[in-house]
Amino acid sequence: MAYIGKQPAKGNFVKLDTITTSATTTFNLTNGGVAYSPISANNCLVSLNGILQAPTDSYTISGSTIIFSSALTTSDVIDFIIVLGDVLSLGTVSDSTIGIAKFTATGTPSSSTFLRGDNSWASAGATAGQVIQVLGATDTTERSTTSGTFVTASNTLSVAITPASSSNKFAIFVNHYAGSSSGYGQYTIARGGTNLGGSEGMAQYNSGGGTLDGSVSYCYLDSPATTSSITYQAYMKAGSGTQKMGQANRTAQIIVMEIKG
Repeated sequence: MAYIGKQPAKGNFVKLDTITTSATTTFNLTNGGVAYSPISANNCLVSLNGILQAPTDSYTISGSTIIFSSALTTSDVIDFIIVLGDVLSLGTVSDSTIGIAKFTATGTPSSSTFLRGDNSWASAGATAGQVIQVLGATDTTERSTTSGTFVTASNTLSVAITPASSSNKFAIFVNHYAGSSSGYGQYTIARGGTNLGGSEGMAQYNSGGGTLDGSVSYCYLDSPATTSSITYQAYMKAGSGTQKMGQANRTAQIIVMEIKG
């Protein structure tokens, strides 16, 4: 009759080398002259003077030695010691042998879900309102302009980013030190060179008629509705006088966060 299921592998039965007895309890176990360590006494057959010995009661195994419960004599004969293979090992599961149907996790598995540590299927990626990626740039050089229209003045507060989805939003934060010899300066954020803050920009710094400097911060939540690469950059213009960004080479920074839509 054929075996139902996977047929077991044949055991690796080993007959150990002959042992010459002496007046002691402990003897070395070898196979082909090499030390051999059975897994336990329970998977060994030991015959002494023609009688099978009871494992753990009559003998124990410690590493590559057998220890009898009482000392033998030179007239005793260890007929044989046979090791009945090692303890069964499950081994390594072969590739592509476990399917999704074998999992007991709750939820529905699909190309857009993943298996969580609590044994449930969950949607992959961020949920609405969560931040997907954050990029930034700095500028440590003082920039200045007398232009009456918005310009970059060669600043490096520029971030190029590729949206993961056309429904995602972008939060842009800019912070820098501003300086003015007179008049006022205005600052804005542009996407691809297009001013997002209107003709007056997003922030204004007024010298109050004299030389003045201080910190300026502004931000904007943008919905570009595209998956093509876009670039956000800080722009500035002078209402009058000379206006500065990064006064005295103080560090200026732009941070762009993509938010799941």
